[in-house]
Amino acid sequence: MKTYNKLYDKICLINNLANAWREARKGKTKKIYVIEFEQNTKENLLKLREELLNQTYKPQPLKTFTLRDPKTRRISKSAFIDRIVHHALVRVIEPIFDKTFIYDSCANRKGKGNLFALNRFDLFKRKVTNNLKSEAFCLKADIKHYFQEVSREVLLKVIKKKLSDERVLWLIEQIIKNYQSEKTDKGMPLGNLTSQFFANIYLNELDYFVKHKLRVKYYIRYVDDFVILHKSKEQLEEWKIKIDEFLKQELKLELHKEKSKIIPLSHGIDFVGFRNFYHFKLLRKRNIRKIFIKIEKYKREEISKEKMLECFHGWDAYAKWANSYNLRRKIVEKIDLINL
Repeated sequence: MKTYNKLYDKICLINNLANAWREARKGKTKKIYVIEFEQNTKENLLKLREELLNQTYKPQPLKTFTLRDPKTRRISKSAFIDRIVHHALVRVIEPIFDKTFIYDSCANRKGKGNLFALNRFDLFKRKVTNNLKSEAFCLKADIKHYFQEVSREVLLKVIKKKLSDERVLWLIEQIIKNYQSEKTDKGMPLGNLTSQFFANIYLNELDYFVKHKLRVKYYIRYVDDFVILHKSKEQLEEWKIKIDEFLKQELKLELHKEKSKIIPLSHGIDFVGFRNFYHFKLLRKRNIRKIFIKIEKYKREEISKEKMLECFHGWDAYAKWANSYNLRRKIVEKIDLINL
């Protein structure tokens, strides 16, 4: 297997760091920490480059906070300078790993995403049901506490299959070990660009097992959620057992027992924010609650008109993929869009 060396100097190139800074600042230009950094952008980037080249770079402690939107999540936020490093690293190593990923690994990849996953689900649904004329089943699976349970030892072992540059591996270890988890040598922080990217590298091992060992035809993964479609419920039961065994033995993970079920496609499958039925889609209740929470915040003047408009247009563009005309009209009336 080909491994890649001599990558570290590419990461440290001033042009790469400058492009990484531009990516890290997108949508954040009014933040105080960005304004402060940009008072001396060139000097700050040159200092960062020197620290990376001398391997004296050390990430700052993460800031952890809880988001309720409406699902409760603990987000660990890196300092702006560290986010620049994350972008600089990913810019160089992502092309190496991305070409090894399967076509239906959909999250956090250029040209992919939840709507790509949704279209693939619709295509597979039609194929497995003979164009919606017969019944079929779906293994809807979720990996238990994925980001908390990722083994850093296994992650580095998987990364080393493709990277042999010791300095790049050193930098990756600095990023991974910066997260203080409850379990030693386990876990990645939610909220980091590198965590999203490493998640795909880690679970690419699962993708290859499912596609090449089990020879599953209709499989889609979106981060730690995945679906498998098949005509036979028994076949899905067999695959579910083998996948759980693989996760435990090879990746030190396991399926979430309550959230990993085999369901008739006609009952509707929760996947990438929609409840997918044979002939229509509905938004998940959680996504509907999310926009109503924003509306209430706007009415209490906790968010501005501009922010409310931005939230609504983003949500509306997403909601259009479901059968949601009446709901969207109701929301337009509720927030009084004309007077916004």
